Amino acid sequence: MLKDFKAFILRGNVLDLAVGVIIGAAFGKIIASFVADILMPPVGLLLGNVDFSTLFLNLSHTPYATLAEAKKAGAPTMNYGIFLNNVIDFLIVASAIFMVVKFASKLSKPKPAAAVTTKGCPLCLMDIPLAAKKCGHCTSAI
Repeated sequence: MLKDFKAFILRGNVLDLAVGVIIGAAFGKIIASFVADILMPPVGLLLGNVDFSTLFLNLSHTPYATLAEAKKAGAPTMNYGIFLNNVIDFLIVASAIFMVVKFASKLSKPKPAAAVTTKGCPLCLMDIPLAAKKCGHCTSAI
C-alpha cells in the first residue's frame, strides 16, 4: 500500500496540481493587493471618494456611522461593499488567468509542417524536386 501511495504522489499530475494550487494562492494574494491597494482607490475617487469596503446596510434599529462601529457593537450588517470588492477581485483574477492560459496555449501550438518540396525517386530512393521529370541522380524518368 505504501508503494502505491508513493506512486500516486509522484505522478506528474499530482505534482503539477500541487504546484498550480501554490502558485495560484500566491497569485491570488498579488491580485487581491492590486485590487484593494491600486485599483479601487482611483475607482472610489472617480465615484466621489467612495471606499467600497466601508459600504454596508445596517440591519439593526440602532444607527451606526461606520462599519467598524457596527461590527464592534455586534450589530447585524450586510456588507455589500466588501462583496463588490470581492466580485471585482474575482473578475480581475479570472481575466488575468484567461490571458495567461491564452498566451500559454499560443506558445504550445505545434508549428505547421513545412510544405513538401521533394519526392523520392522510385529507383534510387534519392530526394528530387516535386516538379522534376527525371531523377538528377540516376537519370531515370519519373
